[in-house]
Amino acid sequence: MIPRYTPTDFAALWSTEKRYQTWLEVELAACEAMEAAGSVPKGTAAQIRPLASELVPERIDEIERTTRHDVIAFLTHVEELAGAPARFLHRGMTSSDVLDSSLAILLREATDKLIERLEKLLTAFRGRIEEHRKTPMIGRSHGIHAEPITFGLALAGHYAELARGKRELVNARATIAVGKIAGAVGTYAHLTPAIEKDALTRLGLGGETVATQIVSRDRHAVLTSAMATVATSIERFATNVRHWQRTELTEAEEAFAKGQKGSSAMPHKRNPVLSENLCGLARVVRAAVTPAFENMALWHERDISHSSVERMLLPDATATLAFMLDRTKGLVEGLVVYPDNLKKNLEMSGGLWASEGILLALVDKGMGRQDGYVLVQRNAMRAFHKEGSFVDLLLADADLRKHLSETEIRNQFDLEHALAHVDTIIDRALAVGAAS
Repeated sequence: MIPRYTPTDFAALWSTEKRYQTWLEVELAACEAMEAAGSVPKGTAAQIRPLASELVPERIDEIERTTRHDVIAFLTHVEELAGAPARFLHRGMTSSDVLDSSLAILLREATDKLIERLEKLLTAFRGRIEEHRKTPMIGRSHGIHAEPITFGLALAGHYAELARGKRELVNARATIAVGKIAGAVGTYAHLTPAIEKDALTRLGLGGETVATQIVSRDRHAVLTSAMATVATSIERFATNVRHWQRTELTEAEEAFAKGQKGSSAMPHKRNPVLSENLCGLARVVRAAVTPAFENMALWHERDISHSSVERMLLPDATATLAFMLDRTKGLVEGLVVYPDNLKKNLEMSGGLWASEGILLALVDKGMGRQDGYVLVQRNAMRAFHKEGSFVDLLLADADLRKHLSETEIRNQFDLEHALAHVDTIIDRALAVGAAS
């Protein structure tokens, strides 16, 4: 994690202090469960718990330089602070019981923060969708004018996609909120399933079905995949903003603050820097997917090849996505939309967007589809080359006029007809978001 792209709450979540405090939380939950089972003296955890605020990360790191084992260094430091009661910590447990259960707690909290941010982003989208529900614009396929849509409808597509991403994050949260207190290879040789259930319940976690020495890494891959999906949905929106902001279009642009500078060389520049930044950061989040899947294939009951990856990958991916969600919310709220330019660009092609309507009108009159296609296309190509407006060329085409009246032709250029079902689509999208 680097400060530039790390929200404050994620810096705290993935801090060394938080990590060691969470390790102790897991150890104490296990100790309390063992107390309840009668394998550890009553009151042991209560004697140790007040010392949580006295943990010194630097001391643990110092011990680790000798032990070369982080959990042993941690337990050694706790014993320095707690004395004799600390000998009952970690009874029958292995390091991964602590590491994986604490990682589940941290990832659960990280996912909650991501979901909360995504909900705020969806709220921002809803406001702009309603604002531009009726604002017409040209739809494009392959970057080329297609048929009319509205700006609200364009935003609704992004909204629905992000709402699905939220659902994936919610599902991934349930998948990842799983720990283990099962011992060296998950057989409870010196523990019991009841102790594990009690301990994990205290931590708000479920238990791994078959733990081996670790929690299965398919769970972490599921979360990483969900994060990558959300990041890429943000990238798709940011890519559209970059296109809308192009000088040739100027249909919408990022807010440009007073005093902001777009270029060190050219004072006139207003660049889509936020959107470009989001596209770049999406690559970072997606980059976590492959190593997360590679972490699934470990030797036998476990090896340690996944550990170093996760120490870097999970804090970086979660913090980066959190930053992206914050930035995208601001981008949506501040997006400047130019309805006049949207209208101008819609009209730029001289009504060529009505070509399908004309074709279908001919088909409805009994003409073969391919024959009708030829009639419409020849007029469309003339309009494309500026030989006249599309509607005028159609009206002057004697072959076409044998089948369609002037009224029937002009009806196909009615925007209200073209956009008749936009409200239905938008309402459907908003319903998906409300249900997610």
